[in-house]
Amino acid sequence: MASIFTKIINREIPGYIIAEDDHYIAFLDIMPLVRGHVLVVPKQEISYIFDMDDQLLAGLHVFSKRVAKAIDKTIKCTRVGVAVIGLEVPHVHIHLVPLNTMDDINFTRPKLKLEEEELAEIADRIKLNIS
Repeated sequence: MASIFTKIINREIPGYIIAEDDHYIAFLDIMPLVRGHVLVVPKQEISYIFDMDDQLLAGLHVFSKRVAKAIDKTIKCTRVGVAVIGLEVPHVHIHLVPLNTMDDINFTRPKLKLEEEELAEIADRIKLNIS
C-alpha cells in the first residue's frame, strides 16, 4: 500500500508543495511544530533513510539545503533545524523546522492546527524564495 507521501507525490491527495524535481519533493507538514515546518521526501518510497543508496541520500540532503535556505529567507527564525525520525510514516522524510528555541523541534509537544488558507499562504511565500 502506498504511503501518504506517495499519495501526495502522485497527486492522489492534496499537499502544500514547496519544491519538486525528478527525485525529491518538499511540502508543508499539515500538523507542524511551528509555522514553516516542511517535509522533504524522496519520490522513491523507501522506509528507512539508511537503506537509501548513497547518491539518492546525498541528493536528498542537497535538495533539503535548497529548501532550508528558502525557509530561512521566509520565516523569521534563528536557523532551520533538521530531524530524521522515520517512525510515523514508512517513507523517508527529513523535517526542516524553523527554530527560535530548542523547544521548536520538540516532537512531543502539541502540533499546530492551521487553516488551509494559512498553509497555502506559507507555502506560496516559501516557494518565492526557492532558488
